[in-house]
Amino acid sequence: MYSRIIRNDILKSKAITLTTTIFVAVAAMLVSLAAILIVNLSGALDTLMTQSKTPHFMQMHLGEIDTDRLASFAEQNSNVEEYQVVEFLGIEGAEFIFGDNSLANSVQDNGLSVQNEKFDYLLDLNGNIINNVSGGELYVPVAYLKDNTTKIGDKAIISGKEFTVAGFLRDSTMNSSLSASKRFLVSDDDFIEIAEFGSIEYLIEFRLKNFSVIGEFEAAYASAGLEANGPTVTYTLFKMMNAISDGMMVAVILLISALVVTIAFMSIRFTLLAKIEDDYREIGVMKAIGLRLSDIKKIYLAKYAVIAAVGSIIGFILSLMFQSVLLENIRLYMGESENSSYAMALGIIGILLVFLSITGYVNGVLKRFRKISAAEAIRFGTSQDKKIGAKRFTLVKNRLFSTNVFLGIKDVLARKKLYATMLVVLVMSAFIMLVPQNLYNTISSKSFIQYMGIGNYDLRIQTNKPEGTDEIVKTIDGDRAVSKYAVMTTKIFKVKMGNGIEENIKVELGDHSVFPIEYSEGSAPASENEIALSAINADEMNKKVGDVITLLIGGKEKDLTVSGLYSDVTNGGKTAKAVFSDDSTKVMWTIVCVELSDESLVESKVLEYGDKFDFAKTSNIDEFVSQTFGSTISSVEMASYAAVAVALVIMVLVTLLFMKMLVARDRNSIAVKKALGFTNLDIKKQYVSRSVFVLFIGIIFGTLLANTLGELLAGLMISSFGASTFNFTVNPLTAYVLSPLLMIFVILIATMIGISNAGKIKISENIKE
Repeated sequence: MYSRIIRNDILKSKAITLTTTIFVAVAAMLVSLAAILIVNLSGALDTLMTQSKTPHFMQMHLGEIDTDRLASFAEQNSNVEEYQVVEFLGIEGAEFIFGDNSLANSVQDNGLSVQNEKFDYLLDLNGNIINNVSGGELYVPVAYLKDNTTKIGDKAIISGKEFTVAGFLRDSTMNSSLSASKRFLVSDDDFIEIAEFGSIEYLIEFRLKNFSVIGEFEAAYASAGLEANGPTVTYTLFKMMNAISDGMMVAVILLISALVVTIAFMSIRFTLLAKIEDDYREIGVMKAIGLRLSDIKKIYLAKYAVIAAVGSIIGFILSLMFQSVLLENIRLYMGESENSSYAMALGIIGILLVFLSITGYVNGVLKRFRKISAAEAIRFGTSQDKKIGAKRFTLVKNRLFSTNVFLGIKDVLARKKLYATMLVVLVMSAFIMLVPQNLYNTISSKSFIQYMGIGNYDLRIQTNKPEGTDEIVKTIDGDRAVSKYAVMTTKIFKVKMGNGIEENIKVELGDHSVFPIEYSEGSAPASENEIALSAINADEMNKKVGDVITLLIGGKEKDLTVSGLYSDVTNGGKTAKAVFSDDSTKVMWTIVCVELSDESLVESKVLEYGDKFDFAKTSNIDEFVSQTFGSTISSVEMASYAAVAVALVIMVLVTLLFMKMLVARDRNSIAVKKALGFTNLDIKKQYVSRSVFVLFIGIIFGTLLANTLGELLAGLMISSFGASTFNFTVNPLTAYVLSPLLMIFVILIATMIGISNAGKIKISENIKE
């Protein structure tokens, strides 16, 4: 019996059934996709770091090294499981030539390595350790496969020596674009042959017996006064840098999924209410003849159970179709997840939860059958809502709108509770559309450098050779195209922690007022007794503005007051800024920041300075940001496009369902209006006015919500890798013009389709005494 009723009902209301099924499918698809992506991302990341045996602690060091002292420290420290010193041969990007391409404009520190013996292995794209590299073979970081710099079989020339690209490699420590370095793998003999053309940097690496003691180990390393002329990176940071690009995309999809599931329940409520309105008289008849309430509910519940089941299955199939596109980047950089089977199972569990939630929700909504009066339903054929509100909004006093527009707006104000659900859905849809757009615009804009602890200038010249700094400054100072510049020198000092232990801290010295950055609290250091800390450093040291920290400079203690806190996503987010002078500590690197009087000269100056200062890396600051966050920007861009599509689909479906429900509820009032002389066109105008009015309010509240709550949620994501404050950079054209116009267009189309049956309502059949 139920199958026949369901079949007949579906044939009778094909449009609503199809619309509801699509909506359930979208919700199920997103839930399933989110589950699949989370499991695959975490699984692939764990697999990569397990197969490569990622170091728990890596200290990069440029300069002389005492391997005997390091070996003695490793042997005596009970927390150390394995230890090794890896050589990284840094070579200028212009020396890497791949056919017509070169790495001259790369902001990465590119260099050569050989395969490691104990851990930190370089893997091929099948996840295997690359062994027995033959002479003349070159394995290239996977990032240069992604950007089409080269391909397998191409000829490569590095510092005059010819290589053949034998494959691509995954590097668990340097895969991410957030990592400042990239390793190319060559044979031992080739490494020795080409060593004279580059500079050796040492990667001092440790694997611990228990990673939970990493803080204790870092303190012990710093206290021992071992080599530390370079960044320090731990296992946690390696994991974060590898996950951040795809992690942000997954986070956006998770947010959209949660909102869409919420909207799905509201939309199903629309559908149910519309169906109940259509069948109001039939329901009254069934109650009048004594049919049990549970039997009436089963008729409706069976139909929605079928819709939920079909929609969930379609959603799962769609998630399997789209997962390959979204998993492409994860598979390229990290490989296949060993948990892929669990991902499929979790995706199935996700759609089962969607199915059970929908059927449970429908069962709850159907309890309203108890309130339906059989006599009232048979007499009027529709529910008799009491319209309240908008008493002062009368047609007599109307001077602003046409009669049809006025009646449409008045109906919304009179039945606020009815329209509130649609308003909430439209607000959430606008939120879904705008937040990923704003996030993408923010991280792809030039102003995003403020979250990297970098001021707003045109180009940067970085060198780790102090003797070359004077030459750079002399040239820059005499260049008329330069409007201003600043010299920033980074050094490592010892800082005394609260427990008396000494740790290393990287401090950038220079005049920070020339190219100021944004401070979340306080301000830039202005005197020699002040220091500004990055957000992560401040958190780890438990310091706030006004607190004092003690540095060891030249063997003497120097107390510095924390003047400000700032965001920084470079160097692991652990940096500091000060203005004091120091000649006792070795320079790690120097950055000359340059602003040009004419921005059109940036590219030519990059080439000019790059040729002149072959011992330094000259970069366009825009290119620096683009290359550093390129992968993250690309992932968020993909998610933003998907969000726009999902939001528009939601708006169309919800508007369509809501308008059909309204027409079903308003059959009597529509018949009365026709009897009073209103034409079908007049009635359509009234319903369009209702949609546009609700949408207008929805856009306003959705935009406000996106710029407040959305900004807060995005800030939480960004703060995970070093940004303490976060403000959206909004593109006014897309956010305030194109997106609203797109919303209005689809809402109008959906409204016209939804009210198409209003003109077919007959006066004689719907006006009752």
